[in-house]
Amino acid sequence: MSDIRLADPTPVQLLAEDGTLTEHPIFSKYIEDLDEEILRELYRHMVLERRFDTEATSLQRQGLLALWVPALGQEAAQIGAIAALEPTDRVFPTYREHAMALYRGITPEELMGTFRATRHTGWDPHAYNFNAYSVVLASQVMHAAGWGMGIKQDVATGTLAEGRPENELVLACLGDGATSQGDAHESMVFASSYELPMLYFIQNNHWAISVPQETQSRVPLAHRAAGYGFEGLRVDGNDVLATFAVTRYMAEQIRSGSGPKLVEAVTYRIGAHTTADDPTKYRSKEELEVWKSRDPIARYRAWLESTSVIDAAFTDKVDQEAAELAKQLRKAVHTMEPVQLERVFDTVYAEPHRQVEMEKAWLKDYEAGFAEEGQVADK
Repeated sequence: MSDIRLADPTPVQLLAEDGTLTEHPIFSKYIEDLDEEILRELYRHMVLERRFDTEATSLQRQGLLALWVPALGQEAAQIGAIAALEPTDRVFPTYREHAMALYRGITPEELMGTFRATRHTGWDPHAYNFNAYSVVLASQVMHAAGWGMGIKQDVATGTLAEGRPENELVLACLGDGATSQGDAHESMVFASSYELPMLYFIQNNHWAISVPQETQSRVPLAHRAAGYGFEGLRVDGNDVLATFAVTRYMAEQIRSGSGPKLVEAVTYRIGAHTTADDPTKYRSKEELEVWKSRDPIARYRAWLESTSVIDAAFTDKVDQEAAELAKQLRKAVHTMEPVQLERVFDTVYAEPHRQVEMEKAWLKDYEAGFAEEGQVADK
């Protein structure tokens, strides 16, 4: 049995809240090779996500989306983590990883398919190595363990698909609330037992709907990793550089064959849990203002400007791009075709299935009956 120490309860931080860069004996080296182009891209993606998120919230309030799940305030955690991975690493998101999805190249049209309820998922998971959003709490964590097991088996048997790297890892995203679900526990037990190449990425945004983090867990969530037999680390999730460095460090360990790891990114959900939620009912205005003052974008921008990595011309250009993204999102939502009910059968099995084809034929006949009576079938 390995001797696993508890994670330091103080989150790893490289950027202080005022935007000052500090040295860390372990993690500073993991950002040393980031050139100015990469540093600017991190900022750009954070700004784009925030504009996308606020526009989507507005569209839902106008009745154009069935629901929206805001990620306001969590931009640094998501961008820092996804940017530290390889494009071939598989991501299993929750329902809030919009920044990660956009970073991987998923378009607004594809992303909105789920929330506009025009399709099960709007993108091909294999094209982006990014699975469909999961609304059932922690179910994606179980799926991630299955994918991790598949990687290990394929490498061991020499049956890895062409073009897939042997050192691929799986990013399993979950929130603080999902850590209390049985699926999360089962997944971590399985990953530890079989030393799967998995990184559990917990975005601790302090609220599981209306349940505060201190009720959710009496100890830092990263400490739970030790109970399963693998390493866990806490990081300041509002510090994009620290999140990048810690994720990169953990990914390096996983690729070396040391088994699963866990990162707890300590951040805050500025907005509602979903647009069906009213956070003013359970959290104070004072608490919200404290976390607003820790804005991850403002912190990162302060450092970039102090080091002359970006200037006003660059930030203006990014703001213009963000406005265009919002415009693209509005157009996508307004022009989406109504859902065709028959399409629900197309995502059940990879290959045609007799039972599914029978059910599809039954639905077609059923809808035809309405048409014969002079009614328009609801597609």
